[in-house]
Amino acid sequence: MTPLDQIAGRSAAEIADSVRALRDRGELRAGDALPPVRVLAAQLGVNRNTAVSAYRQLVSAGVAVTRGRGGTRIVERASVAQEGFAADTVLRDVGTGNPDPALIPDPTAALSRLIGRPVLYGEPVLDADLEQWARGWIAADLPRDDIRITVTNGAVDALERLLAQALTRDDAVALEDPCFLSAIHTVRVGGYRPVPVPVDEEGMTVAGLRSALAAGVRAVLCTPRAQNPTGVGLSTARARELRTVLAEHPYVLVIEDDHFAMLSREPYESLIGPGHRRWALVRSVSKSLGPDMCLAVAATDPETADRLAMRLSPGTTWVSHLLQRLTLAQVTDPASVTAVERAAVHYAVRNAAVAAELTAASVPARARDGLNLWVDTGLPARAVSEQLMRRGWLARTGDDFSVASDRASTHLRVTVHDLDDSDAARFAADLAAAVRAASNSEG
Repeated sequence: MTPLDQIAGRSAAEIADSVRALRDRGELRAGDALPPVRVLAAQLGVNRNTAVSAYRQLVSAGVAVTRGRGGTRIVERASVAQEGFAADTVLRDVGTGNPDPALIPDPTAALSRLIGRPVLYGEPVLDADLEQWARGWIAADLPRDDIRITVTNGAVDALERLLAQALTRDDAVALEDPCFLSAIHTVRVGGYRPVPVPVDEEGMTVAGLRSALAAGVRAVLCTPRAQNPTGVGLSTARARELRTVLAEHPYVLVIEDDHFAMLSREPYESLIGPGHRRWALVRSVSKSLGPDMCLAVAATDPETADRLAMRLSPGTTWVSHLLQRLTLAQVTDPASVTAVERAAVHYAVRNAAVAAELTAASVPARARDGLNLWVDTGLPARAVSEQLMRRGWLARTGDDFSVASDRASTHLRVTVHDLDDSDAARFAADLAAAVRAASNSEG
């Protein structure tokens, strides 16, 4: 019996799990072709659409790839791209996506004030004082009467829980394209089907959202400002157009990841219209207070809040009250607030300075919002990145952030806010040289 004969199952999920198990045992290897859909459906005695759905799940999970007439094949096990420093490199790493540790407020003084009675099983999962502060933070931008506040272990935890309470395996999720790495990873691991929505200079496109809704997405994930990796934010006009489109789909879950809220230099624009029924605005403190402060505030409609509450059990999956108190102590401390404001100014100023250096070196760049620059090299980014490595720099290519991988990215995402003037000039000269070298190689 061949490995293909061992594929089993009656539902799409069972068939996909069977293929995964064969791949995990090494009986199916990278490059192996899976049976055509009609052949597999006949082999298992299932409807053709069941086989199509199984293959779709495998593709979404990164187990297989569909190549038109080339069929569906098992792909190489690839490590999922993650934010942060690259391990074991001697290169100057400008692909980290990290905030500057020197600009993160020192929590020492706040920690000394957290001593109090312990919190026990069965007590409320949300610190009352933090909830009151969070309501004011949210209400200033999203004035609704039905807001409920939940606290999660960071924005990614919020995203995972929000999708899990609303979706089932193989449901479609609209993702910005390009999209931040954690969202891509969360959707794929959850077994959901990512549907790309292009991003332009004003944010998520109207045509892209309409197309995604027509494809039956059950959730829409949007970054209203400092979109990662592009740095763009929703314009007032674009947000209004997108709300008009979503008004016809009030029960599609809209999740806004406003991850840069404390540091952003741009106004907040929202997709959440007054009549929308399923929504969540997520704001974390990881960029401002540090990545190890794994806490996010999720403002949601009441039904979504009730479903989230079932996934935040007292004493097991709740967010530590010590962490909640520490967060509150820092966001209400004048010295910490001043430090965050100083960091916001620094990121904006340094990104603008490096963008100007790049533009002067004939690599046009524009500083938008956020921690990074999104630089269009005009050439396949991997080729430029390889040339840049030869000059001592490690950058991220736009391919890592792509939802629709039908063509190579020409962009690099670079984290350059910690470069001084001398380093910025050297980086600009080296990137310009890398682009020229890649162009000559292409020619």
